[in-house]
Amino acid sequence: MYIPYGRQSLDEEDIQAVVDVLRSDYLTTGPRVSEFEKRVAEYVGAKYAVAVSNGTAALHVACLAAGIQEGEEVITSPITFAASSNCVLYCGGKPVFADIDRDTYNISPEELERKITERTRAIIPVHYTGQPCQMDEIHRIAQKHNLLVIEDAAHALGAEYQGQKIGALSDMTCFSFHPVKPITTGEGGMVTTNDETLYKRLLLFRSHGITRDEEFLEENQGAWYYEQVVLGYNYRITDIGCALGISQLNKLDGFLERRKEIARRYDEAFAGCEGLKTPKLIPNCNSGWHLYMVQVLNRDREDVFDRLRKTGVGVNVHYIPVYHHPYYRRNGYGEVQCPEAEKFYERAISLPIFPGLTGEQQEYVIDQVLEIVGGDA
Repeated sequence: MYIPYGRQSLDEEDIQAVVDVLRSDYLTTGPRVSEFEKRVAEYVGAKYAVAVSNGTAALHVACLAAGIQEGEEVITSPITFAASSNCVLYCGGKPVFADIDRDTYNISPEELERKITERTRAIIPVHYTGQPCQMDEIHRIAQKHNLLVIEDAAHALGAEYQGQKIGALSDMTCFSFHPVKPITTGEGGMVTTNDETLYKRLLLFRSHGITRDEEFLEENQGAWYYEQVVLGYNYRITDIGCALGISQLNKLDGFLERRKEIARRYDEAFAGCEGLKTPKLIPNCNSGWHLYMVQVLNRDREDVFDRLRKTGVGVNVHYIPVYHHPYYRRNGYGEVQCPEAEKFYERAISLPIFPGLTGEQQEYVIDQVLEIVGGDA
């Protein structure tokens, strides 16, 4: 038996949706793309959505649309996938890492504000594991210092903050549709926004900087005419992927409910285990439970990790603090230290959580964890 920490959940409806596109006239940049954008925008309550080829592309075009330039700073969390800060580097900017909150593992608003300088242009809060960041505090800080907020919601499609879906709270919000994410398009991403100007810039940067929109053209020679007005990228997504995304979106609420059930069972099972620290949720929020992270308190994390893997429990670690990666160490981040992020990284293990995880599989995971770490079920 091998139980991965996460995996896609596909059924015959998903497969048929893809087959239907393969038999249609459009494989890419066709009607399924705009339909998927509309459906996601409606789901999260945003005015606009721009689908792209992957979550990293979503972050990159968001930074481009925000106008991040060489030398400007953008503050983000160190406990995230590298794309959350790489997107700033792509624009010539400088990522700045603010430490995390010891209980939620999200970026600490207090630490964030301490990192602001005259060069700071934006904040990229990461809704780590699917739990929303403290957005009221982050927005207060952003407004005080005139900063843009670009939410990295790769883990958080369907999550809720103070009764509102993540996706329409800030200047822009970026989603990922990688196979282990809340829904999948194979690879894919999306940026949502309520700002029409940002929306039009996102469209430009998604497709080479080329447009037929008269608002951007220097001249117009006819209906066929187009111009490249900025240096954009080929970040377009296929109709194949978007058809899968539409089908998956129909199931998202069910996926989220199942993830919540799994998290609840873990909470119950580990409540009496002094060797583990389980996730703490902030009030009035609903996590998307993309990950279920525990901290190993009384044993060596590497030993626990290896022993669980040997039993067939496909645990993982999310994530190595970004500034520890060799590329970052070689490029000015060798002395960066975020104490809470370091402490968390040394103890963190991701347990299996995905909609297709069976009750029997979860009980096996629980038994193995308790046997290795110690505690009573």
